[in-house]
Formats: sequence, C-alpha cells, structure tokens
Amino acid sequence: VTPDMHRVHHSVEDDESNSNFGFNLTWWDRLFGTYREQPRAGQLGMTIGIHDHTDPHEVARLPGMLLLPFKGKVTDYAINRRNWTGIKES
Repeated sequence: VTPDMHRVHHSVEDDESNSNFGFNLTWWDRLFGTYREQPRAGQLGMTIGIHDHTDPHEVARLPGMLLLPFKGKVTDYAINRRNWTGIKES
C-alpha cells in the first residue's frame, strides 16, 4: 500500500474518484472492486477536483462545498459504474 493510494480518490476522472475509499486499508476496495493502484496520468499528472465545478468560490469555501451536493440535475449516477458491452440493462 502506497501513501498516495487514497489520493486517487480525489481525481476529476469518475472511475478514479469512485475508487480507493479507504485511506490506509485496501481490503474493502479490493473486496468491492473499487481498488485502483495508480491514476492513468500518474500521481503527479493527475488532476484533483470535480468536473464542471472549478469556480473557487464554489469549491474552496465551506458554504460552496456544503451546497455542492444539491446543485445540478439528478441522474442515474452509481459508484464505480462500468459500461459493459453485450449486457442488456433492464
């Protein structure tokens, strides 16, 4: 386990941010298939943040951060969703 393991969780990429929930134990992530060893761009090349939320007033101050979950359209978002081919969704 590397000290930067949990840092991947803070990536702007959805599949990377939906990984490595544990900060020092990988077994939960390995059990549930959410473990990711490294971000695609590497630790130094990885962008931290949330897509479509780059306004510093919105993401760098507590009031903006607290309101963030209530902004935007409600979607069918799911943790670690994968696009499987050949499987029909019901």
